Amino acid sequence: MRRRSFDNVNHKSLSKSEQVFEAIHHVTHLIRSGIFRVLRDSPYTLTHLEGKVLGYFSWHPGSTLGDAAEDMAKDRGQLAKVIRNLREYGLLTSLADETDRRKIKLVPTPQGEEIHNMVRKEISRLSEIAIQGLDAGQRRSLIATLARIQTNLEASFSEND
Repeated sequence: MRRRSFDNVNHKSLSKSEQVFEAIHHVTHLIRSGIFRVLRDSPYTLTHLEGKVLGYFSWHPGSTLGDAAEDMAKDRGQLAKVIRNLREYGLLTSLADETDRRKIKLVPTPQGEEIHNMVRKEISRLSEIAIQGLDAGQRRSLIATLARIQTNLEASFSEND
């Protein structure tokens, strides 16, 4: 499906820089749609955020709610509700911290790891599809270009703080 380079709401043509970000947004949306299908079709019908939180604790087992909120830049209350759901589904479990009983470390259960692995496989599959036809030089160039875009944006945010 070919996307048009205009703002559907205001019916204005997009600038060249806006076209770049519209393309990035569309690619990101396609990847997220694939991930959502895996989560939605799992026995737990997880939301995107539940999948992200489960993934966070799969990558960082033993982390706390506070760790996740800080790393993911999310509200602690919002994450507490998501974590409660994941625990009720049997996808996350908690461990007491030996040095501080007030801290609750969270780790995925075997079922949680299974869901996380399904998502990782889908990301890998979609990533391979996405770069089909790109040679090694084009891949390196794309990575460098995206890194430059990221650096530009991060610098602009730090200037505004």
